[in-house]
Amino acid sequence: MVTELEYNLIQRIALGDIFRRQARHIPDREAVVEKRGAERISLDYKSLNSHLNRFAAAISSLGLKRGDKVAMIGPNSWEIVVAIYGCAKGGFVAVPLNPRLSPEDMIYMLNHSESKVVVVDDVLCPLIDKIKDKCKTLKHFVSIPSTGSKTPDYFIDFKEFLDGQSDEEIEEIVRDRDPFAILYTSGTTARPKGVMLSHLNFYIMSLSNLIEMKIFGEHTGAIVMPMFHCAQQTFATSHFHVGAKNVIFRSFDPVIMFEMIQKEKIGSLFLLPMMWRVMLEHPRLKEYDVSSLKRCTYAMTPMDKRTLEQGIENFGPNFMLGTGQTEFFPSSECFKPEWQLKKSGNYWGEPALTVETAIMDEYGNLVPQGEIGEIVRRGPAHLIEYLKDAEATDEIRKFGWAHSGDLGYFDEDGLLVFVDRKKDMIKTGGENVPSIKVERVILADPRVAEVAVVGLPHNKWIEAVTAFIVPKEGVSLSEEDVIALCKVELGRFEIPKRVVMVDQLPKTTTGKLQKNIVKQQYWDLYNS
Repeated sequence: MVTELEYNLIQRIALGDIFRRQARHIPDREAVVEKRGAERISLDYKSLNSHLNRFAAAISSLGLKRGDKVAMIGPNSWEIVVAIYGCAKGGFVAVPLNPRLSPEDMIYMLNHSESKVVVVDDVLCPLIDKIKDKCKTLKHFVSIPSTGSKTPDYFIDFKEFLDGQSDEEIEEIVRDRDPFAILYTSGTTARPKGVMLSHLNFYIMSLSNLIEMKIFGEHTGAIVMPMFHCAQQTFATSHFHVGAKNVIFRSFDPVIMFEMIQKEKIGSLFLLPMMWRVMLEHPRLKEYDVSSLKRCTYAMTPMDKRTLEQGIENFGPNFMLGTGQTEFFPSSECFKPEWQLKKSGNYWGEPALTVETAIMDEYGNLVPQGEIGEIVRRGPAHLIEYLKDAEATDEIRKFGWAHSGDLGYFDEDGLLVFVDRKKDMIKTGGENVPSIKVERVILADPRVAEVAVVGLPHNKWIEAVTAFIVPKEGVSLSEEDVIALCKVELGRFEIPKRVVMVDQLPKTTTGKLQKNIVKQQYWDLYNS
């Protein structure tokens, strides 16, 4: 008679199985590469799978059981990759945290997730040493020797942690809807929420991305964006699915990026628009062969037309926008290369093959094509739940759809157009102004590095459209210049009432503008 374990192993969808299959079929193909100083670290699929098994065995040796939480904190490294996917092997739940969190937020997340083990980059060990006594469930500490920094004695070195552990496959019942990861939202207006995601979320959407983006095994990928973020996780998993190589970057440096594209023949690259712009404007770009790039993906913020045109000229025509959110594992929509220069506006494109996207009014009714409403979705990408927050979980599932908090509409070609975050829509003088529409117009000026448009309290207009701009270094840009540009492209009510030049704008570590902080800082601008 077939046991439950045997049946589970035959038919399951579990993330760790990807690596076992690749180790069997393509054992000698490179899986991850990292340049650490002068050393080039490389693991083939057989070695990577062995490391994942040994990590899971090491966690088990500490007495942890399936479903227990393991936190990771640090910049990208091959060890972080092993820790995240090693959790999948033993049915543990990975909790990758932003290394730039405040100590208070880090304590909160470690306690909220009830993490029992933390894997930490050595440069961050002193921080963990200071907060560990406030982390109630944290018992075991593993350090990643990425810089050679001295660590407290109670930390065990990552290599030592794995040494002596078996690399045999761990036979554990792991079901497709079992939790694989808890990813925390940015928490810009309240306590961060713990988004619990399943093996199925990761598995299905990473396969969907391969189809949508036409990524094949010969396309070397890159892990540049932080691995605590859902977007980078989905791209990394997609490349592992097809047995591709992932080149790991600890941080973004344009020259190092050029060198590694040329040396490692990187074919698929995901960056923020501002990163693409930095590369395009770098004086050494033409010194390197970047012809290996076949898929250039961007996300988070809109790509202005000038940057897009220059990107296509220098890196090829295959630029694509991928969208999604932590609660609905990306990519949920894709704005594909064939539309990039044909459509003007903040397009998100076509729903992914595995996603049903619709537009809903505030009463739960789906609205016709062309009408603006909230973007809602259905599909296997949706979160299991917000950890320990049943009320928020119920709210995001209202009317039987996953609510995004974003406003949009479908155009005449069935492409999704993003209008604004519901909370960022500016209501001025009885009119609605999408902040992102004004931002796109201002970003078209080559003298503008960054811009945030918000609505601020105003006695006459209720909310006044206000632009905060970071000019490029060494350029001359005035408020009058920006207003003149906006008068050509925008309606009268959409033109900013004020333009404020600033040295920098507050952003999350993944590059998202923190408009709530901008609003807080300048709340009394019109009343002072």
